[in-house]
Formats: sequence, C-alpha cells, structure tokens
Amino acid sequence: MKTYHGKGVYGAIAFGTTAMYQRESFDVSSHVAKEIPAEFARLERANEIAFQQLRELQSKAKEETNASLAQIFEGHEMLLADQEFQTLIKQKISEESCNAEHAVSEAAKEIADMFSSLGDPMLSERSSDICDVAERLILCLASVSDGQGTHKDVASQTKVAEGATTGADPIVCGSMTSGANLILCAQDLTPSDTMKLDKDRILAFVTAQGSLTSHVAILAKGRRIPAVVGIGEEFLKDLKDGEPIIVDGFTGTVYINPDSATRLAMLRKQAESKDESERLQSLKDKESITLDGTKVEICANIGSAQEAADALECGADGIGLFRSEFLYLSGKDLPSEEEQFKSYRKVLELMGDKRVVIRTLDIGADKQLDSLQLAHEENPALGLRAIRLCLTQPSLFKTQLRALYRASVYGNLGILFPMITCTSEVTQIQSICEEVRSELEKEGIPYNEMTELGIMIETPAAALISDRLAPLVDFFSIGTNDLTQYTLALDRQNASLEPFCDTHHEAVMRLIKTAVENARANRIPVAICGELASDPSLTETFLRMGVHELSVSPASVLPLRAAIRNIRL
Repeated sequence: MKTYHGKGVYGAIAFGTTAMYQRESFDVSSHVAKEIPAEFARLERANEIAFQQLRELQSKAKEETNASLAQIFEGHEMLLADQEFQTLIKQKISEESCNAEHAVSEAAKEIADMFSSLGDPMLSERSSDICDVAERLILCLASVSDGQGTHKDVASQTKVAEGATTGADPIVCGSMTSGANLILCAQDLTPSDTMKLDKDRILAFVTAQGSLTSHVAILAKGRRIPAVVGIGEEFLKDLKDGEPIIVDGFTGTVYINPDSATRLAMLRKQAESKDESERLQSLKDKESITLDGTKVEICANIGSAQEAADALECGADGIGLFRSEFLYLSGKDLPSEEEQFKSYRKVLELMGDKRVVIRTLDIGADKQLDSLQLAHEENPALGLRAIRLCLTQPSLFKTQLRALYRASVYGNLGILFPMITCTSEVTQIQSICEEVRSELEKEGIPYNEMTELGIMIETPAAALISDRLAPLVDFFSIGTNDLTQYTLALDRQNASLEPFCDTHHEAVMRLIKTAVENARANRIPVAICGELASDPSLTETFLRMGVHELSVSPASVLPLRAAIRNIRL
C-alpha cells in the first residue's frame, strides 16, 4: 500500500480503480496559411462553436451546482470574446501568415504569461482559464477544416473530438471508455474537464497540481465530487490504470492498493459520514440554541440570487452576506438599476421575513471590470477598491443604492458597506443614501424607510475606532478574512505564506473582541462573517464574547448548528 497526502476538496470517501487521464495533444505548430481570409473565416466559425459549448456548460453548471459557479463559464465566454485576445490572434495570422491553431496557442500563451507574472492568485486563475478557452478554440478549429483547407458548415459540427463533442459531454479516455467506479488521476484538470466528468462512472479525482481556491476545486465541491488536489508529482510515477484506490476527501489522503485494515477503516468512516449527514439534516428546522438557552442566528453567505434557495434548503436563519459584485462580474457591461433591482427583489421575496444583508460593490483593481477601465495597481488589496471606488464614482454607487432601496419593500433588507476605515466615509455614505431616498420620494417610488445600514469591520482601523463607528450605524459585520490579512500584513491567497497565516493570532482576536464590545455597548447587533465564523474551535469563544450571529457558507450551516446545540456558556 502507498499513501499520499494532498488537499481534500469535498468531504466524502470514494472507493474505486485508477483511470489515468492525459490531456489530448494538439498540433499547434506553425504552418503557412495559403489564404489569410480563409483562416479568419475558420476562426470565426470556431468561435461560434466554442460559444455554443460554453453556453451548454453554463446550463449544466446551473443545473448541478448553482448560478455563481456557472459564472465561471460566463467568464470563459468573456475571455473568448475579449477584443484583445481576438485581435492578437488575427494579428498573428496576418503578420506570420500562419494557421489559426498556432495563432490561438501563441496569443493565449502571451496573455496567460501576463496574468501569471502579476503575482496575484486571482489573476493567476485567469491564466488557467485562458488556457482552457484556447484549448477549446483549437479543438473547434479542428472541426471546421478537413485538413485540405475545405471549410465545413458550422451547423453540422456536432463532433469536435472524442470525449469533447460538445461543451457538456462527459470525458472519455484510456480505460475510462468502459467500466465504472473510476477514480480519475491526472496532472491537472481544467474547469471544462471538471464539468464534463461523468459522475455515474467517475466517483472522484486526484490531481498532482491544483489548489483549494482554483476553479477546478470550487466546481468539484459544487458538484459534490470527492477530490484531492495538489498531491504532488510523485503520485503519478508508476501509477497504472485499474489499480485499487481510496480517496479520503475529508483529509486529502489517497491510498493506492490499500490493505484490508485501511479498507475497513475507510468503510467505517464512510458509514459514519452518512450517519452524520442524516443527523445534520434532522436539525434543518431546529433553532440554534446553546444548552443554557442562548439563541444564535446562523445565516448564509451567498453570491447570487439562485444561491438563496441553497441557503433555505440548508436551514439558514437568513442571508448574512450577499456578495453583490457577482452581478457586475457576470456580464460585459455594468448591470443596470433594473437588473440589480430584480436580482435583489428575488432574494428578498424568496427569504420572506428572514433578514437579507446585501453588501455593496466590493471590487477593485484585483477584480477588473472592462466597463470601468480601472488602472492597474501594484498592490490592489490596498488600492482603489470597495467603498473607496464607490465614493469616487458616485453615479455607480447611486445606481446600486437605488436598486437596493427599491427592493427593500419586498423583504427584510440590511445594506452593508465594505472596507470602512474612518467615520468620514460613513457620513459620506449616509449623505448619498439620503440623496437616493429623496430622489425616490420625488419620483413616487416606494422604499422601506426602516432599511438598516451597516458596515464591515475588516480593517484594523475600523476595529480600533469601532467605538466611534458604532453610534453611526445600525449593525456591524466583522469580515475575518480581510481583517486577518490586513492585521498580519499577509496575503491570505499566497500559498507560500500559509505557514505564517495564524488565523487565531492574538492580535486578530483582540480586534474582533474590541469591535464586539463596542457594538454591544452601543446596542447594535454584530455578526462574524468569514472563514472564522465556521471554525468550530472558535464558536464558543465568539459566543462568550457576545456574538449572537454567525454567517457562513450554506454547507456549514447545519454542522455549526449542531456544534452550538452542544455548547454550555
């Protein structure tokens, strides 16, 4: 038996046999193009097919996961349509008189290298995405030429290559052409690969490369596929098709040719996991009350209107954080007031009397919007982002506030403002909100006058002056992810800094305690929002501080409820 350790993506156990997956190699060598216009025509037709495939993948992702994960492929569509990418491809075809395949490969490499060189994990993920898009486009190019320069009709292109006939077709390769209970083993996968995995046959996957923040990992979790990523190159050496394998998605452990004792232990763990899942489901309609009677609200963090349904299904007491920036990132243009209003209204109506806290646009140079044309920044985490961006672009800010106030009559809305550092920012926000309310009154548009305004405590500055901020607002939400990052002067997305990222650091905990005490002194509610909210080792600590609301991912709601019901303060 051989044992390997990586990073577990989705908590489940899978038993199966190995199926080696190697990416199909493409001929992207440079060939002299006889007719440049003909290569342009091939490119145009290949783009049409690729767009159709991506729309199919979006639909599949929405059906099997949720709308926010489907946005990964909306992002791919945006990359494919990107003017710079398409212009660069055509430029290479023209200047080098080369075939479209070579031009796509070279253009993608240039853009991917540019993203990777910026050193930002989010932009590095876009590097992976552009490679995925380029591979799709090259496959599609193969379908619009018979190798003799004759171009086929796009409508007849239902087959691109075996295992990649359309955007949503399942992967087929190697020993995977037959059999079931397979564990896919690969160097790495793309988001497209992950969505095409046939779950009836492929029970799990293991990759030598990859991280927990990659789109591949996020999609695997969304599709509830046990997976281990970043297991290392050693794993693939001497590995063959058909070997017995067990994947422990809880711990990130993989066993090749497991012995009987290991198999028995994993079977026991699998059964216990199933029992635990059933036990948690029984808590869906129960309250989160400690053994001594302290009631706690457990809310959900969501990124789209569709995810609100997931929150209800998981028994959330409300929405503690609706990340509105996904509305801005999912299209080529800025969302209109009407588009935003409909999205906010949908969530509020779905949640009924349950409170919904919607965070205003939290975006900056690290989450680039072509429509805003934000300047490149060397340190975007400390740059023009979130409330700073909104206050410098009041028309952008007011459009969102109008949509929020219009939607407020359809439910229990709280508006949350991110990245606050001083009282003057709060007074500016209140002034703009008053302008918006006055405009709506003049136009005869109803809004809820009791809509609460809150701020995120996610900078050390906000925590330290929380005694002055608390009297100005209706509630606090403590964003522990950024608070940890800024307090420790540490990029939490940088994997190489993981040994230095002490999320329980005394300084972080002191700042949280300060903010909670000042919120309670001013009789306003305070919630913990971020990864620490679902950390079971901190739950009792937060409750003893006086925190009575925790906001977590929908999947963490029931485990957290179970933990709280076993605590005595």
